[in-house]
Amino acid sequence: MVHMTISELFLLAAGLSMDAFAVSVCKGLAAREAVLRKAAAAGLWFGGFQALMPVLGWCLGTRFTAVIQSIDHWIAFILLGIIGANMIREAREERLSGEEGPSDDRTDAKTMLPLAVATSIDALAVGVTFAFLEVSVIPASLFIGCVTFVFCFFATVSAGKLGAGLGSSARTAGGVVLILIGLRILLKDLFF
Repeated sequence: MVHMTISELFLLAAGLSMDAFAVSVCKGLAAREAVLRKAAAAGLWFGGFQALMPVLGWCLGTRFTAVIQSIDHWIAFILLGIIGANMIREAREERLSGEEGPSDDRTDAKTMLPLAVATSIDALAVGVTFAFLEVSVIPASLFIGCVTFVFCFFATVSAGKLGAGLGSSARTAGGVVLILIGLRILLKDLFF
C-alpha cells in the first residue's frame, strides 16, 4: 500500500486544479460585476467536480485492482505522466496561439457544467490510480475539491491583478507537478 503524505496530496491537488485555475483566471478577467459571486460559483463548480471525479475513477479502478496490483506503480506513473504532459502541451499550444481559453464571465449551469467536467477529467484518471495505490479516496477527494475551490475562488477574485498570461503558466506548472508525483510513485515502488 502506498501512503501519500499531506504535502504530496496537496501537490497532487494543486496540480489537478491548474486547468480549473486557468479557467477561473479567465472568468475573473472577464468579470465586470459580482466578482465574489462569480468566484464562489467557479470554486463550487470546479471544486465539486474535482472532488467527484476521483471517486468515480476509484470505483472504476477497484474493479481491476486484483488483476494489476503488481504493476500499479507503472500505471500511476504512466497516467500521471500522460496527464501532466498533456497539460504542458495544451499550455504550450495556448501560448503559441495567443489564446488564453474561455473569456466570458457567465457562471450559469449551461456554461459551467462542461467546463467543470472538462477540467476534472484528469481527476478521474487520478481516481483510478488511487484504487491501485489503495489511497483513502473520500478524504483525498474532499481534500482535492477543497484545494481546487480555494485556488479557483482566489484566482477569479484576483485575476485582474495577476494578468492574462498566468493561465498557461499555471497549467504548465500543474503538469510538471503531476509528472513528478508519478515519478516519485514509480521510484518509491521500484527501489524502496
